[in-house]
Amino acid sequence: MRKLVYLILTTVTVALVGCVTINVYFPEAAAQKAADQFIGNVLDGTGKAPAEPKKETPPPGNGPQPSAMLLDLLIPAAYAADAPNLQIQNATTEAIRGRMRARVQGALGGLLDSGAVGFTNDGLVALRDTAKVPLSQRAQANATVADENRDRNELYREIAQANGHPEWQDQIRTTFAKGWVKHAHAGWYYQNAAGAWQQK
Repeated sequence: MRKLVYLILTTVTVALVGCVTINVYFPEAAAQKAADQFIGNVLDGTGKAPAEPKKETPPPGNGPQPSAMLLDLLIPAAYAADAPNLQIQNATTEAIRGRMRARVQGALGGLLDSGAVGFTNDGLVALRDTAKVPLSQRAQANATVADENRDRNELYREIAQANGHPEWQDQIRTTFAKGWVKHAHAGWYYQNAAGAWQQK
């Protein structure tokens, strides 16, 4: 009878230890670093592509202990990164980066410099002062803003999906919105949290 009670208690203990919930939190610091690199490249050509993570090799030793191997069989190991990595570089994001960079070096850059366009507080751009755009160029300015916003929305969605967390899209958008303002050139306009336009 004692052996049966001991066996049941051991089984229940192992089952309880194995029922560990792991929460996946949005890696804000990693997201800000990745956004800064991306935005720096788009606006100034200064951002560097994220480095590939190095694979760690286990230190040489006598190998795992038999008791540890048995525990690994009973309770699956859970790993959490010390510094979470946010994957931001893939074929889709690189294509978006190229289009955005070309736009900033072309029509969008001129619109930002003139103050006609500014960064919104939701990570997009908006035509804020149509009087600064000649009537004959307004259709092209609207098209440029629409193309830029389409790419930005696709970028935020792609980063979230590439990292396996579509629910992070709003947080990625917020992180990038802060980054666009941070990297804005002097004289460019942006919206503050209340939606009022300010000049940097």
